[in-house]
Amino acid sequence: MTARPLLRYALMAIVAFALGLFLARVFVTPPKLPVTESATILPQPRALPALDLVDQDNHPLPRDFLRDRWTLVFFGFTQCPDVCPTTLTTLSQMKKQLADLPAGQQPRVLLVSVDPERDTPAILKPYVTFFDPSFLGATGTLAATTQAATAFSVPFAKVPLPGGGYTLDHGAGLFVVSPAGALAAYSSPPLDATVLARDFRKVVQYFEDSHR
Repeated sequence: MTARPLLRYALMAIVAFALGLFLARVFVTPPKLPVTESATILPQPRALPALDLVDQDNHPLPRDFLRDRWTLVFFGFTQCPDVCPTTLTTLSQMKKQLADLPAGQQPRVLLVSVDPERDTPAILKPYVTFFDPSFLGATGTLAATTQAATAFSVPFAKVPLPGGGYTLDHGAGLFVVSPAGALAAYSSPPLDATVLARDFRKVVQYFEDSHR
């Protein structure tokens, strides 16, 4: 084989390699992470296990509960004096600002109780629906609650009160779970309804663009 055909084959190989890199960049590289105001978007969503909990109607959460819908998850308890009612009020305001989104992008809100000793379904239901009739609550055994909190990396601990009784310290972040059942983003307090709504739109758009 002469030098000229070898050169031609080498050039063809270089062109094919460059074309492969271009196609990989176009079709494989995910879109650039959007700039958010409060939310931290996970470039690689974190898979979440099924939640072994019951809802506010005392029905077991389906194993695929976190799939097929956008879900905002918050950990708290009904006797929380400040952070929990403030957060649920903020989420109610946030949902109103997202009313124009199509049904498939509308988020549902789930409060997971970190106080299973006191937060029975009968206590949870009127509590969460006071803030919004669509809000959901979940509770369970201490082991199941710990498993759920660990999956979201949420710390919580019982704190004895002087004279008896107790309260709870707990993480107050808000978690955005994608319809794939994976943790897509989270926001840390302080939480602002308008900022959360704007960030949620960006999160949804980013993940929809990523899976086209």
